[in-house]
Amino acid sequence: MENKLFDTLEKLDIKYEMVDHEAVFTCEQAEFVKGLIDGTACKNLFLKNKKHEYFLYVLPDDQRADLKKLGKENVLGNLSFAGEQDLWDMLKLKTGGVTPLGIINDENSAVKVLLSKDLAGKKILLHPNTNTATVSLEFDDLIKFIKYERNDYALV
Repeated sequence: MENKLFDTLEKLDIKYEMVDHEAVFTCEQAEFVKGLIDGTACKNLFLKNKKHEYFLYVLPDDQRADLKKLGKENVLGNLSFAGEQDLWDMLKLKTGGVTPLGIINDENSAVKVLLSKDLAGKKILLHPNTNTATVSLEFDDLIKFIKYERNDYALV
């Protein structure tokens, strides 16, 4: 799974740094990673609405996610956390490894990526489809990757 991701980043000429570390499952557990690699740490939430549409919300790890406001302001309906099975079925990811880079496994480009405007122009920290490593890449390169994978996205 990871090789496909790194091959795609290379194909798109996306520069990144990577650091391996022990498995982390929460933003709190991942706090130490900020000292290992440069960038803004992100919180990644896999969400769904009642129409069974799926969203991956990416925001700075120190921000609180207001799902009610997010759904209302972006006309997405009532949002809730998607389950572990949905996460696996849609992105082939496990809990703790949620990342927008997981859309590489979204064969139907069905997951819409919601990116916090607060990340624009920054170097961001994301899991490379496993929670035992972190990559640092430019926000604009993430957009390039999302477009290449043909997933819809929005700045929120």
